Amino acid sequence: MLSMSDDSVMMKQVQATHAPDGREVDVAPLLHLVEDILNRATLQVSFVFISVRKKAGQAHAEMEEKNHQISYSIVLDALSYVIDRISCEIAYKALGGADAHGTTMTILETLTSFQWDAKLVMTLAAFALHYGEFWLLAQIYSSNQLAKSMAILKQLPTILEHSGPLKPRFDALNKLIKAILEVTRSMVKFKELPPSYISQDVPALSAAMAHVPAAVYWTVRAIVACANQITLLTTMGHEYALTTTESWELSTLEHKLTNIHEHMRKELATCHQHIDEKRSLEEYKMLVDMFEMIHIDNMKVLKSLIYSKDDMQPLVDGSTKRRVSIEVLRRKNVLLLISDLNISNDELAILEQIYNESRLHATRLDSQYEVVWVPLVDPSIQWTDAMQTKFDSLQSTMPWYTVHHPSLIRKAVVKFVREQWHFRNKPILVVLDPQGKVVSPNAIHMMWIWGSNAFPFTSRREEDLWNTESWKLELLVDGIDPMILNWIKEGKYIFLYGGDDVEWVRKFTNSARAVASAARIPLEMVYVGKSSKREAIRRVLATITVEKLSYFWQDLTMIWFFWTRLESMLFSKIQLGKIDDHDPMMQEIKKLLSYDKEGGWAVLSNGSNIISNGHGNTVLTTLIEYDLWKEHIPVKGFDLSFDEHHKKIHGVTYPCCRFEFPNTAGRIPESMRCPECHRTMEKYTTFLCCHDVGNPHESSLF
Repeated sequence: MLSMSDDSVMMKQVQATHAPDGREVDVAPLLHLVEDILNRATLQVSFVFISVRKKAGQAHAEMEEKNHQISYSIVLDALSYVIDRISCEIAYKALGGADAHGTTMTILETLTSFQWDAKLVMTLAAFALHYGEFWLLAQIYSSNQLAKSMAILKQLPTILEHSGPLKPRFDALNKLIKAILEVTRSMVKFKELPPSYISQDVPALSAAMAHVPAAVYWTVRAIVACANQITLLTTMGHEYALTTTESWELSTLEHKLTNIHEHMRKELATCHQHIDEKRSLEEYKMLVDMFEMIHIDNMKVLKSLIYSKDDMQPLVDGSTKRRVSIEVLRRKNVLLLISDLNISNDELAILEQIYNESRLHATRLDSQYEVVWVPLVDPSIQWTDAMQTKFDSLQSTMPWYTVHHPSLIRKAVVKFVREQWHFRNKPILVVLDPQGKVVSPNAIHMMWIWGSNAFPFTSRREEDLWNTESWKLELLVDGIDPMILNWIKEGKYIFLYGGDDVEWVRKFTNSARAVASAARIPLEMVYVGKSSKREAIRRVLATITVEKLSYFWQDLTMIWFFWTRLESMLFSKIQLGKIDDHDPMMQEIKKLLSYDKEGGWAVLSNGSNIISNGHGNTVLTTLIEYDLWKEHIPVKGFDLSFDEHHKKIHGVTYPCCRFEFPNTAGRIPESMRCPECHRTMEKYTTFLCCHDVGNPHESSLF
């Protein structure tokens, strides 16, 4: 048998029986009916279990019959004659002692005008007639007189009395029938593949189709072997013994069909992957086109992003934690908070604060907006219990609307968000107006910088807000610490400084305090940390606390927010396409962000007016060399004297400027000009591993 599977002569004979006349037969309903028969037609030794199973089976059958009756009728009207003929052919050949190969070829010749999948399902249906009748009588003959009389004719009572010795035979039959069903299901699934998305040119489909004749032959051959066993058992009784050859044939066929099914399963999976990719690409193009159209409201756009059937509630209300319809967002300004499951507690805390403040202070209807969390998870990653727990934890803390589950976000939507909106795992806030038009591809920078004052969060509003800003200390600390705003009102000198070098911090603060005392100026100092390395910041904070070096923010979230706002200022300009527009304010922000990568730094202001923004070494040197420039103070004033001496030192040392953009940053500029010398900076690809004690995965903002 195994050698025959590779017999090209035999396969040519099988191919010669195949002459389809072009008719298409939907055999799926017939296969469903056959599966139901074969699943129920199994050996049951316990008649109590049979009774219970029968009642449940009848209820199930009634429901299935109601759902599929029309489909059954259409198929059987066209095929019942041929199925009966094959059934009789199988029984006759078995009684006549015909060889299985000859019977198989006769069946294939009878079905010459049908497609391969139809041949298989019709042969299986013919077998199910006899096999189903056998087990139907076995299950009901004890309670039905007509069934009892028929069962006696077929010697069923005697057979069932010896069910113990016969069990191995029926176990072998059941295994083979299971393998037959698996191959048949796969064959029908191949037939059901949509031709608009896959063709014979696809290697997986062409490879599978090349093996179809052999798969059909061996499956029909296995059906014939099963039918022979049942026919001989009912005609010769329980004394009919299974020969060694027959036993070997059943097990060999089961093994062969299992291998065939495994091959078909793999090819089918590859075909489905191909189809999914083509459908996703088609859906992706539809999404691109949809966002270029004009709509009367935002429903079509939102439903295309968040999988939504008419009877489905895809959102969870953050205030009530109940599922709601997407209709709650109709004709509203919608902010899509898009992130993965690694959104930080710092980000959520600040966003929630801004969101709650906007709800408290909103007095006009046009200042209202709704936030929706859209969790994006890589579709290729297996969803785990740990991921579910993390998702549930995040969702439970959010006061705004959330998507019920990440699975509602389809693969094409993930591709669209990544490619069109430049999502790279860092949270973004896409703003849709009441008509579903994108008015800002990422308003999270606006949200960090200006909070709800940035409403309606459009790119035009972003530009207008920048036009009102200037290089003042309020730009750096607004919305973070009212203490500093009070110092500004009082006209005090203020040093904002940062870094993770404890010795530099000690020298800087002591020197600054000494200069302030000598110059008789009111000075306050605020330590604002770094954009990364939290554990190093904690060590510096501990030293500042013990030695009372300066004022500092005890809440690390405030430090995180300070640097996030600075980062957002840079990315806001990048998004507006104005990163190198010779804006002096932007150049100073870029300097500050660059100094953060090169050690310590300090910004000195007089009230709100910033005097100097420098690298830690140049500022510290300026303070240490106070005796060299103090003589200019009576004439030029402290502010100008400090600034001139700092620029003199800075011009000699000229510290390097450096920016690091992680791949998660989203919109990364193709080029940047140095804020110091204004030349185009060199671009490198860097692999960085900064181990922060206690959190080896923490990375910088840039």
